[in-house]
Amino acid sequence: MPQHQDGSHQSVPPPKPRNTLHALTSAALVLPGLLIAPGHAAGTDRINFQYSRYQEGERNLFGVPQSLKPITADVLHGSGNFSLTDRTKFSFGYTQDTWSGATPITISPLVANGNRPILSNTEAGVVVVGASPIINSSVYLDRDLNPIQRDPQGGQLQGKDSRSVMVMSSASPETRHQANFGLSHERNEAAINIGGGFSRERDYKSSYGNIGGRLDFNQKLTSVKFGGGYTHSEIGAILDPDASPYITKTAFSQQITSRGGSEILQGNRYDWVANVGLTQVLTKIAFIDANIGYTRSEGFMENPYKVMSVIFIDPAALNNSQTTPIAGDLRALIEQRPNIRNQVAINTKYVQHIGAFDAALHLGYRLSVDDWGINTHTFDANWVQPIGSGWTLTPRIRYYSQDAASFYRPYLFSKQTYLRNEVDSLGRQIWIDTKNPNVQYFGDSIFNLVDQNGNSVDGLSVSAIAKTMSFDAGKLPDNFSSDHRLAGFGAISGGVTLSKMLGKGVALEAGFEYYTRVSSLQIGSGNNSFADFDYYVANAALKFDIEPANLSLPTGNSSHHQDSSKHHHHKTHPAGIMFGHMLDKPGDFMMGYRFMLGKSDGSMMHGAHKVSDQTVVDQGCNDATPCRFTPAYMNMRMHMLDIMYAPTKWLNVMLMPTFMDMDMNLRELAGRPPPVPGVHEHGGASGHETGAVGDTYFSSFIKLINIPGHRIHMNLGLSAPTGKVDIELRRMAQIDGGLIHFGMQLGSGTWDFMPSLTYAGEKSRWSWGAQLSGVKRMEEKNKSGYRLGDIFQATTWGGFDLTQWLTAFVRGAYTLQGAVQRDFDSFNARIGPMDFPANYGGQFWDVGLGLNAIIPSGRFAGNRFGFEWIQPVKNDFNGFQLDRKGALAATWSYRF
Repeated sequence: MPQHQDGSHQSVPPPKPRNTLHALTSAALVLPGLLIAPGHAAGTDRINFQYSRYQEGERNLFGVPQSLKPITADVLHGSGNFSLTDRTKFSFGYTQDTWSGATPITISPLVANGNRPILSNTEAGVVVVGASPIINSSVYLDRDLNPIQRDPQGGQLQGKDSRSVMVMSSASPETRHQANFGLSHERNEAAINIGGGFSRERDYKSSYGNIGGRLDFNQKLTSVKFGGGYTHSEIGAILDPDASPYITKTAFSQQITSRGGSEILQGNRYDWVANVGLTQVLTKIAFIDANIGYTRSEGFMENPYKVMSVIFIDPAALNNSQTTPIAGDLRALIEQRPNIRNQVAINTKYVQHIGAFDAALHLGYRLSVDDWGINTHTFDANWVQPIGSGWTLTPRIRYYSQDAASFYRPYLFSKQTYLRNEVDSLGRQIWIDTKNPNVQYFGDSIFNLVDQNGNSVDGLSVSAIAKTMSFDAGKLPDNFSSDHRLAGFGAISGGVTLSKMLGKGVALEAGFEYYTRVSSLQIGSGNNSFADFDYYVANAALKFDIEPANLSLPTGNSSHHQDSSKHHHHKTHPAGIMFGHMLDKPGDFMMGYRFMLGKSDGSMMHGAHKVSDQTVVDQGCNDATPCRFTPAYMNMRMHMLDIMYAPTKWLNVMLMPTFMDMDMNLRELAGRPPPVPGVHEHGGASGHETGAVGDTYFSSFIKLINIPGHRIHMNLGLSAPTGKVDIELRRMAQIDGGLIHFGMQLGSGTWDFMPSLTYAGEKSRWSWGAQLSGVKRMEEKNKSGYRLGDIFQATTWGGFDLTQWLTAFVRGAYTLQGAVQRDFDSFNARIGPMDFPANYGGQFWDVGLGLNAIIPSGRFAGNRFGFEWIQPVKNDFNGFQLDRKGALAATWSYRF
């Protein structure tokens, strides 16, 4: 959730001879990201694209193998900065990240066996193949409450073992979408900026706004910055259906609702941020930047997926003057944090140009303190070194130390029983009739009961059970958490960024950083080494400067084609057409972005007809496996980057990396067979999500005909299998689901040939075209054992210029797609038709309606935008599939 409290340097005004601060920062004195690299003017409009990969190392489970993959995250980020006027700029940013893997849910004594070994029968005998989280358990303690280890074979008690361990649980892939927008305006001696945005994920939504400004003094050698912001967050955490029955949730019972078989823990959080800062030019080659920020947070501050291990001890066993070990009852309670947090952070940065190396040294320090007791210190250093020919190398190092929150504990002891027998005012134990809970009995055992009138009762005949009550929450601390991120620890990280300035305002950047958390590195030392881990982050970025240009679009229809050809601005094609155009001039470069959204919803279909649930149950899977679930809806989103270059006038080459995410909700089929023990089931409202890098396309375009009014080109493309095809379902009730459905995997998993032939024509205000395209799988199967079906598509379109810069299109398309070939060669739970190869592909007829716009003049001249809605008009599905509802295609492109 964006906090906007780092006090980063504000945007600088347009360059002026007396603007010393601008001159200094232009000389490579600021951090990458703020660095104005050679050839990038301060006022230049820019669009950036970046992909990052986060990968954690495995946690120490002390001898139990980790069958769950560590946490990974794939992050796609795009941003832009555009000048609306000489002094006004608009900025935007979009971030999409998908997280998955094993995450800690609590910390417990190692002897509690929280990461329970999973055993498997092999030819060599029974072996341990992984770990399964068990958050409730029993432990034995000595009289000083030290945990005691037990022999795993015979169960005999051994010596004291005070080690702790994080209990790990799998996390389903989850995707977050965040967008932000900003508007800034510069004056001669001041600037103001406003911004806002939102972040959305399945269980967390936030919206925020901010305002800030800058005042310049002393001939712009001194700048004062100030700002403030507000964020409102809504939490709707879907509690893990496997763990929820074992978690004590009484403290949040009023905030938990039920939906679709899931428990939803709801809450609201509010954050206010204010900061002020000072930038001072010290000399011609050095400046200092200092900021102080204040953040106040209120509301639901807990992580709803973290629990606290509490060991309940019977006081009678503790005070019986015996020397034998004490039995402890370990239970899991949702963590409870304070509902208010006040935090103050001070940031300082010193930047010095090193003339001997034509480099810049950055030294930074950050101090943060809050009323939770978390005091942090951060020291960082960067060296920005130009190395010639447009290359810049930036190594960096960072040290971080944190004190533990005042309410952090690995686990808690409570000297009371988790459940105790309830007694009446006379001290008699209360029993209830299971057939009529409103009837109570009294006595010290089931064989010695009386009713309210004192008459003897046969406890067995009335099925009496003892009435119990939960522990006294007042005997627990007001706040507690075992989240390792609130513990005291130290960390050190190091990395390097390499950037290269290409021609025509294009820059490439790649970076890598390694981070290690080590308890002993904490200032004052730490004592939670069981939580130590490491991770790395790798990223790659493309940055494009967009220079305003006037296209001088013609005003008369008669000369339209001639002028268009002269300026290489042929009429474009609908947004849903891929590989539909070429660059005309050798040396031209085009950058484009393409977004596609596909939606499926509504009824289950067989061929061209709707079918009932019972038909799907009986026929949708196979004779041996009746269907139990079916999709309720599915959304597919694809982000593509079009990078095209023309080495000659007849040949273009293109690279198209893709980034995908999908979500699907399932519903239980009416008439399905009852659950079977040991068979994977889907439950709750959480659904499935997948996302990360998809397949990567390489294409060569060959111009065949280019005469006035008519163009034909051929595309010879290849798709590289960079998308995952081995994503697995999350375990449910400790039962594996195996590989996720074919349609939720992120790529084909095979090398694919993707040819196309495109014709385009135009006359006056009219344009038209047609394309034949296909996908041919070039391998028999992928790493998971199957192969997607081949695809053939034929489409034709017509367009009409509504204005000189706006064109409307109508398009028809026919698609033939084969069923999935072969099958998974690894386990798949087979819960519905989406898990069977025959239920994919078919014949589809679609109609598309779209608009294309090209900005003819001004600051955004040359930018092209396209939008198309593609509506299904006829479907003939292979097997049983969810009905298609339509697709949206949106494109942006710019030629350099």
